[in-house]
Amino acid sequence: MIKFIEETVDYLQNRGFKSPEIGIILGTGLGQLINEVEIIKEVSYNHIPNFPTATVEFHKGKLIYGVLAGKKVVVMQGRFHLYEGYTLQDVTFPVRIMEKLGIKTLLVSNAAGAINLNFKKGELMLIEDHINLQGSSPLAFKGVSLLGERFTDMSAPYDAKINATFKDIAKANNITLHEGVYASVVGPQLETRAEYRMLKIIGADAVGMSTVPEIIVANHLNLRVAAVSVLTDECDPDNLKPVDIKDIIASAEKAEPQMVTLFKALIETL
Repeated sequence: MIKFIEETVDYLQNRGFKSPEIGIILGTGLGQLINEVEIIKEVSYNHIPNFPTATVEFHKGKLIYGVLAGKKVVVMQGRFHLYEGYTLQDVTFPVRIMEKLGIKTLLVSNAAGAINLNFKKGELMLIEDHINLQGSSPLAFKGVSLLGERFTDMSAPYDAKINATFKDIAKANNITLHEGVYASVVGPQLETRAEYRMLKIIGADAVGMSTVPEIIVANHLNLRVAAVSVLTDECDPDNLKPVDIKDIIASAEKAEPQMVTLFKALIETL
């Protein structure tokens, strides 16, 4: 992996990806943030050596370098998932690349279902902790200790100072921003009623199919991390209706302006 990382970083640096301060992973619900970036360079994933390729039609596939709110950023427009057939090492490879390019902070967005029924569709949730239900770890491979501490501490995976700033920004802009625990499952199928009940019992406020592997690797690399979910459906096992993916995407798009406001204002403070 070290050889692959070096090849990829050399390729991007030779194309002008110079010393970004902040990495951003645009999941569902934050695509419009690209409109706020003064783009300097962009490269399709399928042109980057050793990079996976996004296979989900609503996830774009570009790595973008530019300036946002006065800061140099590198932005993943589209992410990778276990359910696409990738390994956890594939899914998190871009985080390792962004760290080698120079980022010190990683900001992440995703779409999630609301397990906590006090949270409503179209609202946002700041992730304050998570539960890994993906069955493995992105750090479970031979040689991981060459890249960072194998037994990475996860007592506080999300940066408390950044989270406090997010809450202040939300309050100032009259944005509903819940705080809760995100559970990450493999997918791509959605959950059964019994699974939603289990998730509630174990302490999850929202459920999705991403983010946790990226957060684990970011902590492995000693990056400051924060993540926000847009809640795209309400997972009430006693009143469960079939979920339409188009409806999930529409809910995410509706919440995008609030997500963009949060992220842009936060980056100005970093």
